[in-house]
Amino acid sequence: MHYLLMYDLVSDYLERRGEHRDEHLKLAWAAADRGELLLGGAFADPTDGAVLLFSGDSAAAAEAFARADPYVRAGLVAGWRVRAWSTVVGEAAAKPVRVT
Repeated sequence: MHYLLMYDLVSDYLERRGEHRDEHLKLAWAAADRGELLLGGAFADPTDGAVLLFSGDSAAAAEAFARADPYVRAGLVAGWRVRAWSTVVGEAAAKPVRVT
């Protein structure tokens, strides 16, 4: 199953993220190396949110990531939520559905 971790970013996120970015990226790449995090990044223009795509049997990895994320701990994230995402199309879809 796929899970989307969605962040609402504070208005001065870009100005404040620098001192926390290396630690955030280390955490993200560690999750990717474990096969939990598939993709992640912030929205552009405006940079008011971010989405991270997790894969697993439950939302636990995404929730644990958010709780440990230096961006969250430093107040760069105004709010976060995890939603199950039923992926049905594409090579990496969790439950592919093809119509013939």
